[in-house]
Amino acid sequence: MTSASALASSRRARIPRMPMSSAQRAANRRRAVTGWLFILPFTIVFAVFLVLPLLYAFYNSLFTKGLATGTQFAPLDNYIKAFTDPSFLGGVGFVLLFSLVLIPVQMIVSLAIALVLDAVTTRFARFARLMIFLPYAIPAVIGAIMWGFLYSPTFGPLGQLFGLVGLKAPFLLDSSHVFGGLMNVVTWQWAGYYMIIIYAALQGIDPTLYEAARIDGANAWQIALRIKLPLVTNALLLILVFALIGTLQFFTEPSVLRTISNGGITADFTPNLYAYYTAFSYAQFNYASALSFALGVVVFICVYVFLFLTRKRGSFLS
Repeated sequence: MTSASALASSRRARIPRMPMSSAQRAANRRRAVTGWLFILPFTIVFAVFLVLPLLYAFYNSLFTKGLATGTQFAPLDNYIKAFTDPSFLGGVGFVLLFSLVLIPVQMIVSLAIALVLDAVTTRFARFARLMIFLPYAIPAVIGAIMWGFLYSPTFGPLGQLFGLVGLKAPFLLDSSHVFGGLMNVVTWQWAGYYMIIIYAALQGIDPTLYEAARIDGANAWQIALRIKLPLVTNALLLILVFALIGTLQFFTEPSVLRTISNGGITADFTPNLYAYYTAFSYAQFNYASALSFALGVVVFICVYVFLFLTRKRGSFLS
């Protein structure tokens, strides 16, 4: 069978190809030009607002600027300073620890909600999916301001609830509670989005698998753990990568809530926040550019290591 297919392939290879006519070549060129015209607007926006700023920031990171020395070309000085800066390393350590705690919580919450909504087929389930997804549709700045009001021990509802029993409400943004306070905000913001991804993966599973499992005597808990969960591991892996990249670049929520945190959120709380204040509060644009690219290196290494380990094992659940 193999020799016959090889013989047929060799015969097809010996058949000479007819040269394209000028009309066919012109039609192919028109199709190619039409395709490039369709992607041209996106290409222009992508180049102007992403590629060029990145190149300019990288160019800035290669120089040092001082009052006495002026601007000097020093391609490695800023990066050496960044990776030995206690403020930058402390921020990296915080976001790594934050990722180790936050990402499993987000995945468990979103997976549990998706499994429940997949099992419930009433109209309430549709309404619940919309309500759970709604926080993701709210801009992160508005969500952070709202949580800042809810966390306030003086004029927020938390202080009033504790006041009913004669207790003083804890401030969830001070230095001793800020970790859990921010984790709650981010989970509220993103769990609905991750739930939609998992729910879409669950909807793609063949229902006959569930029927066969029920015939074999499996209950709903066994179906969820032994059929649904293994079949949505690709969606969980996608969520984990998204969450890892986003958490390592944590910026919006701490930057908005910093003004009301009473010192719980400092200028070097996260690497992105440190780079922002270095640039716009201390006017060290060269060093801030290097901090941004140093964070990019950290994100790339973390994601690459994770993807490499999961590729070797076949699945991060195995």
